[in-house]
Amino acid sequence: MAIVRLDNVKKDYPLGKTTVRALRGIDLTIDRGEFTVIAGPSGSGKTTLLNLVGCVDTATGGKVFVDEQDTGSLSEAKLTLLRRHTLGFVFQTFNLVPVLDVIQNVEFPLLLLKNVSKSERKKRVEALVERVGLAQHSKQRPGELSGGQRQRVAIARALVTQPKIVLADEPTANLDSETGQNILDLMREMNRANETTFIFSTHDPQVMGHADRIIKLIDGKIADDGRGAMAS
Repeated sequence: MAIVRLDNVKKDYPLGKTTVRALRGIDLTIDRGEFTVIAGPSGSGKTTLLNLVGCVDTATGGKVFVDEQDTGSLSEAKLTLLRRHTLGFVFQTFNLVPVLDVIQNVEFPLLLLKNVSKSERKKRVEALVERVGLAQHSKQRPGELSGGQRQRVAIARALVTQPKIVLADEPTANLDSETGQNILDLMREMNRANETTFIFSTHDPQVMGHADRIIKLIDGKIADDGRGAMAS
C-alpha cells in the first residue's frame, strides 16, 4: 500500500527575476516498508522532494499524499500532527537544540506525544543513545560534540518516536564508514521489525548498497523510478 504518493508535483523557486524549476512534474509512489534512496547530482531536486514529503515545504503544483492524506489540503494544525506522529527527520544541518544535552535532544520529540509514559521515554531514549554510540557523551551539549556525533544525535532523535516514515538527507555525510554501517544496520532493523519506510537523499554508495530501490532524479525529473531493480 502506498504511504507516499506524488501526482504531477512541481516546485518553483523565485531567484531574482528568474524562476528555478526544482521539480518538473514528479509522479512517484512509495509503498509502506520500502527502504528507498533518492539519488542524483546536486541541484537535481532531491532535498526539495524530501521537504515536500516531510511537509516542511509546499508544492507549486500537483498533489502530495502522505499516509493517505492530501498534505496540500491540511490545516497547519493537522500538518503539525502529521509531522509529529508520522514523520521522522534527519536534516543535513542537524537542527539540535543547543542548550539541551544529548539525552534531552533525543527525548524532545517524545515530550510532544501524549501517549508515551515517562518510563517508556527513558527506555527508548537510553536504548537509542547507546545504539548510536553516544552513551558516554549523553550529558554533553551539541557545541561539545563533533559533527559526526551531532549527526548521530539527530538520527537517534528521528527514530525515537518510532515514526511510520523516516526522511534522511545525506544521513551518513559526517560519519566514518564503520559508524555509518552501524547506523544503516539500525535503520534496517527498524525497517524490518516495524515496516518503517525510509527515504534517503544521498550520494553515498554505502547507503545505496542497502536500498531496495534507487530513484534517480535529473534536472527535477525522474530518470529512473527504480521499479525495475525491485522486480529483478
